[in-house]
Amino acid sequence: MKAAKNGPYYQLRLAHGEEIQATLGAFVKAKRLRSGMVVGLGAAEDVELGYFDLKKKVYTKRVFKGDYELASITGNIAWDGDNPICHLHAVITGQKLAAFGGHLFSATVGATCELSILPGTRRLARQLDQLTGLKLLAL
Repeated sequence: MKAAKNGPYYQLRLAHGEEIQATLGAFVKAKRLRSGMVVGLGAAEDVELGYFDLKKKVYTKRVFKGDYELASITGNIAWDGDNPICHLHAVITGQKLAAFGGHLFSATVGATCELSILPGTRRLARQLDQLTGLKLLAL
């Protein structure tokens, strides 16, 4: 990964073979970012997306094997204790340009993944919400 500070935000370029969630989480921890917004695009392989079933309170997950365009990545950064939580959603497209989207659990960078992070000034945490069963932003 290569990273540069550009005014108030960071620009990251992840390299082929890097896992997006792990690489982003390590960057957030190393830079001690308190919170933030994330946007990006690129290409990935073996993408795992999920849909949260609110009634069952579980994620339905699907792995997309092969190469895909990352048409859009969007999300935020918060903390669960000492661990950064990068809550990302993604839209991917394949050769037929059909789109799939959902919570991004994992993906390995294909050609590249370019992310922009706008850091927040407050440290944001996540805490378990009994109604949904999700760790939501504690605002």
